[in-house]
Amino acid sequence: MIGLLVNTIGLALMALVVWWFWLWRPRRLARAADGAIDIKVANGVYDPDYIETQRGKTLELRFFREDPSPCAQQVEFHGLDVSETLPVGKTKTVRVTPMQSGLFRFTCQMQMYQGRLRVVD
Repeated sequence: MIGLLVNTIGLALMALVVWWFWLWRPRRLARAADGAIDIKVANGVYDPDYIETQRGKTLELRFFREDPSPCAQQVEFHGLDVSETLPVGKTKTVRVTPMQSGLFRFTCQMQMYQGRLRVVD
């Protein structure tokens, strides 16, 4: 009986981890009206985590990393060939000029921190 309880609790905790890191996404939309957006890296999330910009326009993303976790050390923009190291306690400016429309992911190297960059015409 105790073994069944322990296994059930373990499975529930694993489901919670999957939900927190891969399924649950609080969408904080930011539009790059002036071409620059400040992004905080803390507590397992990018804030904001959903960015919208126009195709062909250079976007300046100013990442401020509060989280000392090694996972938060790198930001990678999938499909745009952009990858940068983020120092702890400092702002790192990452410039991206998307030349095609679409939805692009940006993540840490372990893909636990996740965000989306929506490029429109």
